[in-house]
Amino acid sequence: MFESAELGHKIDKETYDREVPPLRAALLDAQMDMAKLAKFPVIILVGGVDGAGRGETVNLLNEWMDPRYLQTHGMGDPSDEELDRPMMWRFWRELPPKGQIGIFLGSWYTWPIINRVQGISKTADLDQSLERARRLETMLADEGALILKFWMHLSREKQEKRLKVLEKDPKTRWRVTERDWEHYKKYDKFRTVGESVIRHTSTAEAPWTIIEGYDPHYRSLTIGKIILDAIRKRLDDADQKISDVSAPPPLPSIDNLNIIKSLDLKQKLDKKTYQDELEKYQGKLALLTRNPKFKKITVIAMFEGNDAAGKGGAIRRITGALDARYYNVIPVAAPTEEERAQPYLWRFWRHIPRRGRVTIFDRSWYGRVLVERVEKYCSEADWMRAYSEINDFEAQLVRHNIVVVKFWLTISQEEQLRRFKEREAIAFKHFKITPDDWRNREKWTEYEQAVCDMVDRTSTEIAPWTLVEANDKNFARIKILKTLCAQIEAAMQKKEP
Repeated sequence: MFESAELGHKIDKETYDREVPPLRAALLDAQMDMAKLAKFPVIILVGGVDGAGRGETVNLLNEWMDPRYLQTHGMGDPSDEELDRPMMWRFWRELPPKGQIGIFLGSWYTWPIINRVQGISKTADLDQSLERARRLETMLADEGALILKFWMHLSREKQEKRLKVLEKDPKTRWRVTERDWEHYKKYDKFRTVGESVIRHTSTAEAPWTIIEGYDPHYRSLTIGKIILDAIRKRLDDADQKISDVSAPPPLPSIDNLNIIKSLDLKQKLDKKTYQDELEKYQGKLALLTRNPKFKKITVIAMFEGNDAAGKGGAIRRITGALDARYYNVIPVAAPTEEERAQPYLWRFWRHIPRRGRVTIFDRSWYGRVLVERVEKYCSEADWMRAYSEINDFEAQLVRHNIVVVKFWLTISQEEQLRRFKEREAIAFKHFKITPDDWRNREKWTEYEQAVCDMVDRTSTEIAPWTLVEANDKNFARIKILKTLCAQIEAAMQKKEP
């Protein structure tokens, strides 16, 4: 695989000096056109062999292009803040918005490769990491991103020569570290693992390009031209939306039953029982979240439901038992312009809490398969692929010891109408009712089908849905508190692998 990158490609200085100025001008023009169009981001991953010029190449691209539309991220050892969250979090929060270029020196491949070479992980672990990387890149490509992956390669002999040359020159000595020489000693292992990674993750939507890194003129011009050609081709094709590909036909519900209609909405709690249960479970939640074991986990509680189903009241009963320093409530509304410029899940990834904390989402990432589906704010292809993307997202959270608790609050049409009229009649409840609420009510059947599909396809063993019968607010609030306490308690009792 790497043989073609060991042929000794060279470009003389005269040719380099002649070709660089027009290349730089063309790259700047492409950047401006990208920024004006603002329809897609460019994600550039730079990996490869130590000493092959990865850092020099990134520095050169920063010199050649407009810094206003370019972000560079040197992804070294993760910080304590990053270790507190799933591995992909540090990359998600640095993704470039539409119209801009993001360069990653080090990527979601770096640590899986190093861990395998060092013997910290097994082949099966590497394979799982590569599968997650492929799925991430597919999702980013489906969201419109142009992904370019460069692997800078050197033969063993040229790597040794390159490191010695850099080490000998006082001006470049700082570039060579003990870790570089340690990696050199394991060159054959890095090569084997690197070939496996490239072979399994070079896809149509995110291909790897192997670049011989010994001659700086060759590698710089080659990478610059590849980036320019890819951006220009995407700009020429920009009128064709990525998400307009045909979607597979919708699948029937798993059991062909309307799970929402099967709920018993007549369940109630009298006031006295409610007050006793509320005190009991708020107290239990308070003790659980103050337990030293809680510092090792994270909790994400997510609320969806019919309009006026009581999500806000249930959330307040939870927060009433928590230390205000360690929880956050995220109300989810229509995306901002900043959020529209990013992949759909970006605005949720950015709010993932650290260990020992609770984040509550008042509506969530499920909006794509609910309101966006029903109101046709996105294409059928977009919401159809969202089921698997959401399952992947939640699997990453759970893998990082995050407790994901999902509530769907259901009320009857009759109860919703009563609550709507009450909100219109009581002055201090006016803010709770909007024209959108009445409009959504007209599409009750469509929303009901969307909910059933959502539960069928995203209620997994690791992140199940809890369906809450919410015609009686007292009953709903206690069921929610009980469920939350039970899932936190189970997570705290689980033995570490």
